[in-house]
Amino acid sequence: MALAFDEFGRPFLIIREQESKTRLRGLDAQKANIAAGKAVARILRTSLGPKGMDKMIQSPDGDVTISYTNDGATILESMDVDNQIAKLMVELSKSQDYEIGDGTTGVVVMAGALLEQAERLLDQGIHPIRIAEGFEMASRIAVEHLEHIAHKFEFSLTNIEPLVQTCMTTLSSKIVNRCKQSLAEVAVKAVLAVADLERKDVNLDLIKVEGKVGGKLEDTELIYGIIVDKDMSHPQMPKRIENAKIAILTCPFEPPKPKTKHKVDIDTVEKFQALRKQEQQYFDEMVQKCKDVGSTLVICQWGFDDEANHLLMHRGLPAVRWVGGVELELIAIATGGRIVPRFQELTPEKLGKAGLVREKSFGTTKDRMLYIEQCANSRAVTIFIRGGNKMIIEETKRSIHDALCVARNLIRNNSIVYGGGAAEISCSVAVEAAADKNPGVEQYAIRAFADALDSIPMALAENSGLQPIDTLTAVKSQQIKENNPHCGIDCNDVGTNDMREQDVFETLIGKQQQILLATQVVKMILKIDDVISPSEY
Repeated sequence: MALAFDEFGRPFLIIREQESKTRLRGLDAQKANIAAGKAVARILRTSLGPKGMDKMIQSPDGDVTISYTNDGATILESMDVDNQIAKLMVELSKSQDYEIGDGTTGVVVMAGALLEQAERLLDQGIHPIRIAEGFEMASRIAVEHLEHIAHKFEFSLTNIEPLVQTCMTTLSSKIVNRCKQSLAEVAVKAVLAVADLERKDVNLDLIKVEGKVGGKLEDTELIYGIIVDKDMSHPQMPKRIENAKIAILTCPFEPPKPKTKHKVDIDTVEKFQALRKQEQQYFDEMVQKCKDVGSTLVICQWGFDDEANHLLMHRGLPAVRWVGGVELELIAIATGGRIVPRFQELTPEKLGKAGLVREKSFGTTKDRMLYIEQCANSRAVTIFIRGGNKMIIEETKRSIHDALCVARNLIRNNSIVYGGGAAEISCSVAVEAAADKNPGVEQYAIRAFADALDSIPMALAENSGLQPIDTLTAVKSQQIKENNPHCGIDCNDVGTNDMREQDVFETLIGKQQQILLATQVVKMILKIDDVISPSEY
């Protein structure tokens, strides 16, 4: 500890004692990091596959449940993780979620298996850098092999069945798997409605996912238009408007307020009457402007005064207030209208057009929603989810998001590999064969990579209640014997191992991304050989 003295002779510290920090070096540091990564992977391992278990995570205050899910990214995001290496695993599943949208559990399980193999190799005395290089070589072999066994499949706007089959594979591992056929169809139709097939691009922002508690999961529907969780501002306004011309406003129905501080003294009744008349005139002009341009419905971002509401009702101009900014944009895109910031700028060209605007009430409650359908531009759609409780709706939203991402990925790149662990087993066999051709120490790492690839089908078998090792060896020998890369784990007990017959597909880019991301993270973890952490106070 270094001491110094100020001008009054008082001592103060310059450097605090370094001994109070904990420091791990070399093999100990790598072992500690690997243990942290494995711990996270172990949590998600039981959530993999169609028979995977769900996790229930409570918030720190103990009563509010954050999520009830088996979506890897959601589980890890909701967990309170302190360890830096464990945080890397959380980031890993997030990046898979952002890039692909599906396979967030598999990528973490894969990384955990690689770390397990790396630990074994470190115990044998192989240098971490050589292990990392071997893993890198093996991941390249696996990704190339996936290209070989991938199938292209053709789909069109009239033949959407292949897309639906792939989305059903994604949904089969979720809670909502009993309705996977209808939900997959909804997701595919939504994506095709907003897709630009020439540019092979899909803007998922144009698909709005709304949920409402009540009804049953089968009532989930796709609406070619927008749903707004609002109702008409006055109960006596018409509930159904055909061939609506919509004025989309971001200016409030209120008299203008001066920017400076102001004070109005009213000392006689006449002055009050004059002020009220003036205010009424403002409202009159505003409503008249909307009527003059020919609008039959006003959608406003802000609220109205009761006076304005009363006037709008009397003039026969239905209105909706307090509509959020994102919803306004979607309404503008769907109806082909423009968002108008000032009443002076309102012109007939800026009005949006919709074939039907209707208000729908649900059950015996006072819940009402506004449906804007048959829009001029049908490139904005809404998936409306119903369910028994809030948790089911949240989980369905996450599942639908995964299905939408899979459909988008297939439009970008229509190559598929077969699921159920078939692709991993096939890659494992290919990587194993390539290991013998490598003369260096890396061949141990390449062989270990092949063993790590087996961990995904093994976890699938384990979660399905099958004998993991027996099942895996049987499927592997069948793949090699028949030279058939489509044999996988029969999780649903259908009676066949051929994933083509079971229609279990996964996207090629999703699977490649999984292998590449997992390898990258493991390489990062292996390269850390010194961990300095501050002392606990």
